[in-house]
Formats: sequence, structure tokens, C-alpha cells
Amino acid sequence: MAPAEPNSGGAGAGATKDQASVKVPSKDPKKKDEKKDEDLSEEDLALKQQLELYVERVQDSDPGLQKVALESMRQEIRTSTSSMTSVPKPLKFLRPHYGTLQAHYEKMAESDLKKLLADILSVLALTMSPEGERASLKYRLLGSDGDIGSWGHEYVRNLAGEISQEYAKRQSEEAPIDDLMELVVQIVAFHMKHNAEPEAVDLLMEVEDLDLLVEHVDSANYKRTCLYLTSSAKYLPGPDDMLVLDIAHTIYMKFEEYPRALQIALYLDNMQYVKQLFTTCNDIQKKRQFCFILARQGITFELDEEMCAEDEEREALQEIINNTKLSEGYLTLARDIEVMEPKSPEDIYKAHLIDGRGSGGGTVDSARQNLAATFVNAFVNAGFGQDKLMTVPSEASSGSSSTSWLFKNKEHGKASAAASLGMILLWDVDSGLAQLDKYFHSTDTHVISGALLGVGIVNCGVKNDCDPALALLAEYVDKEDSSIRIGAIMGLGLAYAGSQNEQIRSKLMPLLGDGKSSLDVIAFTAISLGLVYVGSCNEEVAQAIIFALMDRSEAELGEPLTRFLSLGLGLLYLGKQESVEATAEVSKTFNEKIRKHCDMTLLSCAYAGTGNVLKVQHFLGQCAQHLEKGETFQGPAVLGIAMVAMAEELGLDMAIRSLEHLLQYGEQNIRKAVPLALGLLCISNPKVNVMDTLSRLSHDADTEVAMAAIISLGLIGAGTNNARIAGMLRNLSSYYYKDASLLFCVRIAQGLVHLGKGLMTLSPYHSERFLMSPTALAGLVTLLHACLDMKAIILGKYHYVLYFLVLAMQPRMLLTVDENLKPLSVPVRVGQAVDVVGQAGRPKTITGFQTHSTPVLLSAGDRAELATEKYIPLSPILEGFVILKENPDYREDN
Repeated sequence: MAPAEPNSGGAGAGATKDQASVKVPSKDPKKKDEKKDEDLSEEDLALKQQLELYVERVQDSDPGLQKVALESMRQEIRTSTSSMTSVPKPLKFLRPHYGTLQAHYEKMAESDLKKLLADILSVLALTMSPEGERASLKYRLLGSDGDIGSWGHEYVRNLAGEISQEYAKRQSEEAPIDDLMELVVQIVAFHMKHNAEPEAVDLLMEVEDLDLLVEHVDSANYKRTCLYLTSSAKYLPGPDDMLVLDIAHTIYMKFEEYPRALQIALYLDNMQYVKQLFTTCNDIQKKRQFCFILARQGITFELDEEMCAEDEEREALQEIINNTKLSEGYLTLARDIEVMEPKSPEDIYKAHLIDGRGSGGGTVDSARQNLAATFVNAFVNAGFGQDKLMTVPSEASSGSSSTSWLFKNKEHGKASAAASLGMILLWDVDSGLAQLDKYFHSTDTHVISGALLGVGIVNCGVKNDCDPALALLAEYVDKEDSSIRIGAIMGLGLAYAGSQNEQIRSKLMPLLGDGKSSLDVIAFTAISLGLVYVGSCNEEVAQAIIFALMDRSEAELGEPLTRFLSLGLGLLYLGKQESVEATAEVSKTFNEKIRKHCDMTLLSCAYAGTGNVLKVQHFLGQCAQHLEKGETFQGPAVLGIAMVAMAEELGLDMAIRSLEHLLQYGEQNIRKAVPLALGLLCISNPKVNVMDTLSRLSHDADTEVAMAAIISLGLIGAGTNNARIAGMLRNLSSYYYKDASLLFCVRIAQGLVHLGKGLMTLSPYHSERFLMSPTALAGLVTLLHACLDMKAIILGKYHYVLYFLVLAMQPRMLLTVDENLKPLSVPVRVGQAVDVVGQAGRPKTITGFQTHSTPVLLSAGDRAELATEKYIPLSPILEGFVILKENPDYREDN
């Protein structure tokens, strides 16, 4: 064996153990030994004889000699440094004497010398003791309390491993663990000093005492420690994951890294922590940055005097939380990238690029094609405030041309057309309400319905103190006409998603128990309540929806819309894990037509975004059953796989592979859900392998599978302007030119790919994929559940469910602003994010970057960093609005 020192990697030590246990019987041991000695160099030979002498001396009766021998032996072991690949020389030469020393140790009387020998045996046991005996730890505990670090890293590592095994054993026997914990403190201190934070964290997790960490972190290593904590939390079972994040939060607060602490507070959904943050931090600029983070998460949060004493300041901060700056920032980005020019649906279809048949396109089913154009126009010009169909100034033509486009749509198509105006004026409440006003005076119920929905869309994600949406929509909820009621109900759901607004509850809950309401009104009421109370586990709303489900007749239970009731119920528990159990038990008493469906929907919502492997296996198990037609619960189960697994990259890739298997072996009701699940997993993130799968499925013999695949192509490319997907969709539009329904889906997908002219994303994840906005996920899931039955809902008269996507629409921008919140252009590097958890030194966090000046667009998996020292960002994560303050230490280089 080549020599080495105690610091070698585990590989060296492991190899030695194996070689030690396999002794080759030799014919003549004498000759073997002589040969071995000849191989050694003179120094080694001297060392070997020296050590053998020490071993003899240790067994001497004279304590003085023993002491000198032990001291010398210890010195030799500690100072032996050589190559990193194998066992250090002194250890190697002492190996044959391990047994002798052990036996002598047992005979010795209690004394300091005995402890000294124990220390040496502990180090020898590193390479000698059989697996599972934990001899190294045993002798360590018997030895002196000296500094363990002096024996080298490998020794400390080995001890840590043995401690975790011993701890588990003692826990099961309920034996005391105080002596172990003293060692743990030493080891943790050692690791933290020597840049091995992950190892310290792992040891503390094993012995269930993470609180120790807080004392040992310092300003040099807290960032790396917390990065490891937050990254490992995704792979820990509950409740450990929450504990780990709690510790990370404590550490961030200790070192005043407030923006990161805020993110963890939001991840834990702990509003107490958020309040504490506002009261602890006194810097008004930092508070503004917190408000931008809160606004991006889309939660409703009221500041009080404690959090901000000054009235004016508090109002200004509340405005940021209410997202009133979003429209302005988005338009700044659009002007900078020079895409303000409105686009028409024809600009998106690019019919001239398609050769041959079907390029005429619009002749087949003109009302259906006009409806598609309405949606495409709304998606593409979303948030820009101008387009070529709805907002054309009326003086241009003889009549008012915007109404003329409105009436190119039939009946319920007019509702979607009127609502599309809300989408075009997205986030701009004042001008949005002004322009929608003219539709309220219409005599056509569908137009009024669309205008009501439009009001909801304009207010989506933007809150306002005077609650214009509630004031306008509340009176229409109780009208006679069901389409008007649905418009008002859905509008309220979009405008107040996640706000848990009591007024909305008192307005909508009575409708659920109202015997006179039609099924569609009740279904949309359930969804709207689910959105307003998303993830709140509100029992009163849950009961109201449960009773509404129990009141449905046999015939109604078969209706596709009834499934919206169980989805509304599920949204109440979005991401709340165990809290759903009581409701899930109740759902087992429902009529068997809907029982399983409701159970799957509840579970998939409750564990959405948690990455819980057991739940993914459960859903896969449900999908493995081969059933006769008419069973609907497997659709939500397939979506459940995607909802749970989208939490982290590894699970996401595994889920994509599992879904491939379902495609090969599943029945039709599973196959039509798979494309939708893929769409959710890669939303606004066109991965090539998924793109190819969906492209293949878009030509499937089963039209429902093909439709789902086409919509999903739109979802994975949403807001990316991806040229490859755009090309696929153009080819599909000529392939399906005779099939009005499929062509409609292709058009919708084309609109999605060019969402906001490529400035938006539908991904519910933000802040480097750490946080998930619950309202955004709720909107996506609602749309996907509607797509499980395309023919009845999206191709029927409820096509306006497509507007649920507005909940997930966000600009994918980085906009840097100065301390007065005015846009400030600085150079930034944008590149693919690199995972640097647990890496040594200061590795680069992005790769393959380009330098741009802000505002810039960020694609999926991109990360930005400032390319100048002149400013300091107030948030460590450069996404959305980031406030920059001038760096006081910056000197211009002349």
C-alpha cells in the first residue's frame, strides 16, 4: 500500500480494511517478512523499527518509559503527512500491533496514560476496526478530551459517521446521549472552521439538534450554510423540512440578510415572520424591496403602524405590495425592447409561411375562427393597452370599429371578446375600467357578462384600496341571467384571488346552497371561492362546497362541470399537505360517481409543489388500474403527478419519464391527461424532449389526446416566442385546416407562445425557483382540469375558462430602479444558473452569460448578476423589481 495521512478520502481507508481482512496464507512466513523489509526504503525501515520499539516500551512496567513512548507515537502519527491516496506510514506499520496494544490497554490501570493510549487506539481503529463495531468512537469516549481536529479531517469524518450510528442505536434503547453530544459540539466547531458546513449540517440532522448550528455560524460561512439548508429541505420528509428552513430563517435574521429571511418566511407561509421582519428592519429602502417581493408572491398583506410608523411611507409601501407599479414597469420593459407596436392575430399565424392547402384558413367556421382570433389577440397584446381589434379609436371608421369586432363573435363568443379588452389593459385598473364602461350599457347579456369578467381580469394581481371590482361586480352576482352571474362570479374570483376577502365570501357562499342556481353558476362559484381562499383551509367555505356536492342529483354528477366543485374544494388546501385529511375522509362518503375523482383532486392540490415522493407513487398506483370508459378520476391523478413533482428539478425529470410509461400502457382517459401534465411540468420552459413528445402526440389518432398535446405545446412555450414551437404550430394549422375544433386549439397555442409578445411567463415559480405563487398555480390547475374535458368546456360555451391563465401571467423581467423607484439602466450578466450548493470556494453562479443593460428578460433557468460595482442590489436575487443603492466605496477608475 502506498503511504498516506489521516486526511485521505474514505476510499483509501476503505480499501485498507478489505485488504486487512483477507490474509493470504504464505508457505514460509519468515521469507515473506524479509522480502517485505527489503522493499522499504531506509527511512521507512528506521521508522518501522522505531515504532515497534515504542510498542514494546508501552508495555513496559515503568510509567515514565510508557509516557515517553506514547508521546513519541502520538507525535509520529500526527506529523505523518504524505500523499492523499492511502494510509499514513505510522498507521500502516502499527497495524500488526493493533491487537497487542488493545490487549495491553485492557490490562492497564486507570490513569492519564491509559487515556493517551485510548486516543492512539481510536486513531488506529480508523483503519483497523471491523465494520459496525464503532471502535474508534468507543476509544475516543474513553480517551482524553483533547482537540480532535489535530488528528486530521479523515479521523473527524469517520467519528461523525460512527456517532450517527451510535446515536440511532441509543435512541432506540433510550440510553443517555450526553457524552455523544459533547463530541458533536467539538466536531461541528471543527467542520465550521474548516469550510465543511454541509458535513456539520448533516451530523446535526443525524443527531436531531440543528439548533446548535446557530451558535457556530459566522459572517464568513452563514451564506453557504443556509444555502445547503434551504436546498436540502426539498429532499427531507416533513416535518424535518420545516425545521431546517426555520433554522435557516433564524440564521438569516441573525446576520440581517433580510430578503432571504423573507423568502423563507413566505415559503413557510408564516405571516408572523413577515411582520417581525418589517418591525425589525428600519431601512425604508429595504422595506420597499420586501414589498416588491411580497407583490411578486401575490399575497394580500396589510401593513400597520408597528411595521411602518410614518403614514405617507406606509401608504407608499402598501401601494407597492398592491402591485400598482406592475403595469408601469412592464410598459417600461416593452418600450426598452421596442415591442409597443400592437400585433394582430395574422402577424402571429404567419399564414404566408405555410405552403399549400389550408393557408386560406378562415373560411371553415368563421365564428369559431373569430373566437380564436379574439383569444390570440388578447394573449399577444396582454398588458400593452393597445391592439388592432378591440381598442382601435372609433373615429377611424364610420362606426365604432371595436364594437364591430365584438359582433363578429356569436352569442357566448361575445363574452370572451368583451373580456379580452380587460386582458389587453391588464394591471392598468384606471384606464381598464374606463374602457370597459361602455359595455355595461349594452342590451346583450353576453356582452355585459364579458365586461364583468373583463373587470376581474384588469384587477387580477393588482389590489386597490377602494375595491373597484367588488363595487362593480357585487350587484350582478344575483341577477337572473346565468351568463351575467358567471361573468361576475369569475371576475370576483380573479380580482380577489388569494385575498381571503370576507365580503366576497358572504356574497358567494349563499349561491352554493341556492336550489334555483344552475349547475354552471354553482361550479364557477366553487372555483371562485377556491381562488379567493386558496391555501387557507377555510372550514366554512369547505363545508359549503361539500354540501353543494352532496346536493347534486345523479344526472348532474356525470356533468363535466361538477368536477369544478371538487377542484374548488381542493384549491382551499393548495400545498397544505396533512390539513386536507379531514376533508378527504368526508369525500369518501360522496356518491361513487365522484368519490374517487374528488379524492384524487384533493390529494393532488394538497401536496402540490411539495415534491412528496410517496404521493407521486400513490398517483402512479391509481393510474396503473385499467378501467372501463367513463371513469374520470385518473385524469386528476395524472395531473397530480405533475403538481407534486414540479417542486424540484430532479423529481421533475423523473416525473417526465414516468409519464412516458403512462403513455405507452395507459387507457384513453390517462393518455389525454399526460400531455397536460407535461405542459404543467415544463410550463414556459420548452425542454426539447418534452417538445418532441408533445409534437408526436399532436398527431395522435385520438382527437382528445391531440387537442391536449396542442394546448400543452402552447403552455410549455408560453411567452417564450420559441421559434421551433411556433413552426410546429404553423404546420399543425395547415394539417388540421378542415377540423374546426383542432384548429381552434392550434390558434390558442399560437397565442400562448407569443404571450405578451414574449415578455411574460406562466411559471408559478420565482426567486430562482424557490418560491411558488399559490394563486398562479391555482389558475393553471383550474385551466388544466377544464382541459380534461375539452369538448364540453373549452370547445363548448365555457371557453372563457382560458382567462384563468391571467392568474399565472407575470412579466419575466429584471427591472432595476433607483431609490426613488425610477428605472435605472445598469449592465447585468445574464446566463444559465449553476447549482453551487456545497461547492468549495466561491464558484461562479452563472455560466455562458451575456452582458446586457437593464431592463432585461430572464428565461427559465436564467440568473442575473450585476456587472458593475457602482451599485449594490437590495435583494440578492435579481428578478422582477430590484432597488439599487449607490455603493459608497465605489471609485471611478480614471
